[in-house]
Amino acid sequence: MFILSSFFLFIFVLLGVAFFTLFERSVLGYIQFRSGPNSVGLFGLLQPFSDALSLFSSEFYFLVFGNYLIYFFVPILGLSVSLIFWLMFPFSFNFVGFSYRLFFFFCCSGLGVYFIMIAGWSSNSVYSLLGCMRSISQSISYEVVFFLVIFCFILYCESFNLNYFCYFQFDVWFIFFLFLYFMIFLSCILAETNRSPFDFSEGESELVSGFYVEYSSFSFFLFFLSEYSNMMFMSFFTCLVFLGGDCMNFFFFIKVVFLIYFFVWVRGSFPRYRYDKLMYMCWSSYLPVTLNYILVFIFFSIFLFFIILSWKKS
Repeated sequence: MFILSSFFLFIFVLLGVAFFTLFERSVLGYIQFRSGPNSVGLFGLLQPFSDALSLFSSEFYFLVFGNYLIYFFVPILGLSVSLIFWLMFPFSFNFVGFSYRLFFFFCCSGLGVYFIMIAGWSSNSVYSLLGCMRSISQSISYEVVFFLVIFCFILYCESFNLNYFCYFQFDVWFIFFLFLYFMIFLSCILAETNRSPFDFSEGESELVSGFYVEYSSFSFFLFFLSEYSNMMFMSFFTCLVFLGGDCMNFFFFIKVVFLIYFFVWVRGSFPRYRYDKLMYMCWSSYLPVTLNYILVFIFFSIFLFFIILSWKKS
């Protein structure tokens, strides 16, 4: 049942990525006052499958100067890691039910930087190498803040299990008394997934296409799938941590769609940020605020501990 449920989960994630691209192109067309995809199928519903066939049937370029074996297998491994994230989703039955889901997430999310680094290095191109260097420094910087934000909630819930986040938000969502943390968290997931306005690893105006520049056909398609799968998972994860976390409720998936719309809306509304300001914002603004919140959480936990201890003695 584990293998069967994993297979169906991955199939539906890939289908969700396909319709995510259709949704993104339609919303961007509405924002930019133009018609989106509306020709292939009814309301353009077959457009993602047409794009996939076009990418798979296009010519694949073989590198003469480069590490061909690494260059070929990195997109496959990157997609595998982005799909492994979904194993920590808190289903109630027929799936993985382990208590250290957040610890598993920390371990897997640190691997994404390596695949970008190896992809940029193995292509043996100056533009791809610059793109991967930018992405590495950006991801490492914002991973620090991202993990510290999650660490605060681990201190509060005293567990790595995502089900506890649902229990603690039964009456009040975390977003209502940690709204500043929520905004920092949204900025971090935009930087983690290399999305606009923080898409410096694939800055088309500066680096042609970043570390993607030497990839074509199905290898580019695999990177494309992994990026959009990460965005979908981050939307699910944000809903679990800040917006209630009850994944067995239909309203939960409406919140997920709204966060997916947030990714597209930010891309259509804001220009690309400047790289030095991005790094300055992380180390000079986000990190001190996050560390102060951690101190507040630790003080609050110690204070509650002593209150409970004195109550038991009395």
